[in-house]
Amino acid sequence: MSEQRKHPPDPAKVALLRSLPAEIKATITGEEAEQFMYGTEIPESLYDKIKDFLVEIDE
Repeated sequence: MSEQRKHPPDPAKVALLRSLPAEIKATITGEEAEQFMYGTEIPESLYDKIKDFLVEIDE
């Protein structure tokens, strides 16, 4: 088991990936999805694919 998989994936990130249009999901690699769901940062290659579906918030 990889270091990242010692905890469950972030449910919000899983929901985001599931909500993407099929044509976008088809371009996302398994590695990108795993890094996104289990990591703290969005891989740049994945960000380029989903940036139009993200909403920026002020913290």
